[in-house]
Amino acid sequence: MKDSTIINLHKALVFPVVIGLMLIYGNWSVEAFVYLALHGTYSLLWLMKQALYPDRRFDQKRPLWISLVFVFLPLAGYYLAPFLLISRFITLPPVMIALVLFLYSVGIFLHYVGDAQKYYTLRYHRGLIQEGLFSKTRNPNYLGEILIYVSFASLSLHWLPFLILGGWIFGFFIKNMRAKDRSLARYPEFESYRETTGLLLPKVF
Repeated sequence: MKDSTIINLHKALVFPVVIGLMLIYGNWSVEAFVYLALHGTYSLLWLMKQALYPDRRFDQKRPLWISLVFVFLPLAGYYLAPFLLISRFITLPPVMIALVLFLYSVGIFLHYVGDAQKYYTLRYHRGLIQEGLFSKTRNPNYLGEILIYVSFASLSLHWLPFLILGGWIFGFFIKNMRAKDRSLARYPEFESYRETTGLLLPKVF
């Protein structure tokens, strides 16, 4: 089974999982609906992205049990944030909700615009992408995804979702970013590009 199939399954389950938690705990608060709207739209956009401009890195095939244990179960850790939010009936101050919406919006822009720029640029021109979102950071899409999950974790007001996110950052994101750098090092202009960009955070000076 392809990794993309398992990842898509995880995204498709966000709506029913969150609504199920709301039903189980009888929590119909603003905070619960905000979480449902944010994580739900992120997942819907992911499925649309995979249909329109898929990430070929996730085409790797594995036995079903390996996919479930090593792909789906780690991703299922992201369901902890809505559980902690909804089961504990968290009430957030307006400024916190505003911050969450800000992080989410910036993250969505960086993630999906970055992936679209990369997909369509490489479709017509192979090589380094040094323009647009990639002019200051070499991984705007990963930066966006991290901001998105920071917004989800923040809604829970608990440290565990941040711990899970940290595991993904150091176990997956940074590993892939460094592997990407090693691959791009074959281009003569990469060294000068690396000097003017950040691995993740934009280099502005």
